[in-house]
Amino acid sequence: MPYPMTRMRRSRATDFARRLVRETRLAPDDFIYPVFVLDHETAREPVPSMPGVERLGRDPLLAVCEQVTAAGIPAVALFPVIEASLKTDTAEAAWADDGLVPRTVQAIKQRFPGLGVMTDVALDPYTSHGQDGLLDADGRILNDETVAALVHQAACHAAAGADIVAPSDMMDGRIAAIRERLEADGHRDVILLSYAAKYASAFYGPFRDAVGSAASLGTGGKETYQMDPGNRDEALREVALDLDEGADWVMVKPGLPYLDIIADVKGEFGVPTFAYNVSGEYAMLKAAAANGWLDERKVVLESLLSIRRAGADGILTYHALDAAAWLAE
Repeated sequence: MPYPMTRMRRSRATDFARRLVRETRLAPDDFIYPVFVLDHETAREPVPSMPGVERLGRDPLLAVCEQVTAAGIPAVALFPVIEASLKTDTAEAAWADDGLVPRTVQAIKQRFPGLGVMTDVALDPYTSHGQDGLLDADGRILNDETVAALVHQAACHAAAGADIVAPSDMMDGRIAAIRERLEADGHRDVILLSYAAKYASAFYGPFRDAVGSAASLGTGGKETYQMDPGNRDEALREVALDLDEGADWVMVKPGLPYLDIIADVKGEFGVPTFAYNVSGEYAMLKAAAANGWLDERKVVLESLLSIRRAGADGILTYHALDAAAWLAE
C-alpha cells in the first residue's frame, strides 16, 4: 500500500508497541558464562587485557557460580590456567583424572547440581608450545594423534560429571571419535558441542593471555587447522561433517565479525547453534566504554542482541553477568 497509507513509524511510536512487535529478544537463558580457573583454593587474579574478568580459584569460582545461578544463566564454561611445570609437548595433563578441570567440575556439580557445566576439549592450555595439537619433528600438527588425545580428554571430563564437552581444536574427525568413546563409556546424555566453524582470528589475544598460552605460542599461528577468515561456504561443510559425526550442537567462533556465518549455519541446518562473543570483542567494548566513547550497557546489549538476531540460540559471553543484571532492571 502506498505512502501515506502505510506508515512504518506507527509501530515504533510508543514503548508498548515496540515491545509487542519486537522480533528478537535477549534473556539470561541465552548466555553461557566463560570462567578462567586456577588450581588454588582462594586465589583470584585480574586479567589486565579483559577488565572485570578474573582467573578464579575454587572458592571464588563457586561464589561466581552462585551469582550465575541467581541471575538465571543456565551454564558456565571452564577454561583452565595450567601451571607451566605441567605443560609438555604431549599434553598428558589434559586427561589426568585428578587434574584441574575434573576436580573443578566435581566441585561445581556437588554444590550446584542444576547448573550446566561445559568443558573445553583442547590441548593448548597443556602444551609447552601452545598449539592445540601434538607436533611431529618438523613442528607440524599431527591430526590423528591429536584426536586420540582429545578422546582421552573428553572421556575424562565426562567421567567427572561435565554436562557438555566442547572440542574447540578443529582437528578432522574428532567429533566421531569422541562420540564413539562417550557412547562406549555409557555417557550417552553428555552433550557434544562442536566448535564447528572456528576461525583463525586475531580476536583471541586476550583469551590467550588469560589462560597463559600466549607466551608458549609466541609468534606461532593456528592457520593450518582453524578456518581462514575469508571462507564462508567452507563453514557449512565443516558443520555438516560434524553433525554427521554426532555433534548435538555447533559453535561459530568468533561472534560479531561472523554474523553471516551464524545466519548461514542456522538457516541451513536448523540445529542448536551457538556463538562465542570472544575476548577481543569484549576487550574492545570495555576499552571504548572506559574512555567514555560508548555507553557500555547499550552497546553490550545491542551486540548480544545482534548475535541472537543472526540466529544463535546461545552465546558464550564474558558480559553475561552484567547483561543479565541489566535485563532484570
